[in-house]
Amino acid sequence: MSSRENILGRIREALQVKAPQPHLQAPLTPTNHPPQGKEWLPDGGESLTESLAILEGQLAKLKTVLVRVPNETLAVEAVKLLSQEKGWKQVAYQGHPLVTPIAQSLACQTWQADADFNKQKLEQCDVSLTSCETIVAQLGSILVSSQTSGGRALSVLPPAHVVIARTSQVVPDLADAIGQIKERYGQKLPSMLSFITGPSRTGDIERILVLGAHGPKELFLVLIDG
Repeated sequence: MSSRENILGRIREALQVKAPQPHLQAPLTPTNHPPQGKEWLPDGGESLTESLAILEGQLAKLKTVLVRVPNETLAVEAVKLLSQEKGWKQVAYQGHPLVTPIAQSLACQTWQADADFNKQKLEQCDVSLTSCETIVAQLGSILVSSQTSGGRALSVLPPAHVVIARTSQVVPDLADAIGQIKERYGQKLPSMLSFITGPSRTGDIERILVLGAHGPKELFLVLIDG
């Protein structure tokens, strides 16, 4: 079957039968037979334990550094250690109950970017610290918004990005992530929603993978149990 026939067939099907969840692909079947969903994206897990295991594997493939900690106190210590190892001197952060205590504990210069935004100042920072909306185990993607990352610039301009989140924010798949956003905000969605899937990368030049081409070269996820 050609691509054109496949597209037209799916359109005809969508007009007559209920569509499967976004992470499933319905096969082209006669309209008098209910479609059986065919998974075409990775499994997201049936429980939080399964989702966390899948997430860990996806993050490793994407070169996102995962730091698991049991509580907020150890999250502070983990980011302090990262700061020392990386030699961060200027840190921009988004004001958030999970993020602010960590940022303010660092020995280097810190600045709450969402309280007093300055693009030039942000460009000089070594790293940004933000929270997030959800984390999609299926793809290893982190969903940020203008509500959780102080705007797109904070997660894009500095060469490193640290996301602070809880394990309860991990969801199996894209359908769950979008569903949570709709439930949380209703008709008043944040002005910016963005999925971050690993550090910025490109392979445009001779198919050689280069990190940090259009955004942070390093991405860290500090995941707190609970």
